[in-house]
Amino acid sequence: MKHLRNQNGIALLTALMFTMLILGIIMTLLYYVLIGTKMSAAQKVYRNSLEASYGGVEVVTKTILPLLMANYSSNRIVLANNLGAADKLGLVLGPNLREKLTKPTAAWVDPAGKSVDPKVSPDAVFTLQGANQGGNFKVYSKIVDTVPGVGLIDSSGIDYLDPGIGVAGTNSSTQTPRTPSLFTIEVQGEKAVNPNVKAGLSVLYAY
Repeated sequence: MKHLRNQNGIALLTALMFTMLILGIIMTLLYYVLIGTKMSAAQKVYRNSLEASYGGVEVVTKTILPLLMANYSSNRIVLANNLGAADKLGLVLGPNLREKLTKPTAAWVDPAGKSVDPKVSPDAVFTLQGANQGGNFKVYSKIVDTVPGVGLIDSSGIDYLDPGIGVAGTNSSTQTPRTPSLFTIEVQGEKAVNPNVKAGLSVLYAY
């Protein structure tokens, strides 16, 4: 009996196996390339929202709060005139902001004001302009905790927080240094046309 030794079938099977293996490697590489591209795009969007949040912190801590702490009534009008227009920031201040600037958290009347979500009863809402209309970012800012400061106090118990008294006083007794008011602020920046693209910051602000 004569045995036939035909290797063509084995060679074909081996070639098919290598082809499937290479195809699997290529598909895996394509998958990771696509995932990497999507992640890169998501991170870019997130960085833009985060930058808007940082910009919002700058506006709140360097413009809005210092003016309101100096003279709430008159400077609220100034802020509305200078930043409230649609072609500016479209700034809208919350109705309970004065209370949050002057009273401890436990004394606040509005329970929603204590929520850490800046979009729930916000204290300040404004828009930061992007490169184009579709790139604008809406910023929500909210004070969620207040610890009022204490002025300069000497042994007699007199509060020297009034301007100049603590510096010009002639009393030689020991004075307790003034402690600043502390505000915990939540800030969220989000894409105006897509609120799901957002980033938040928590800030401890001393004044």
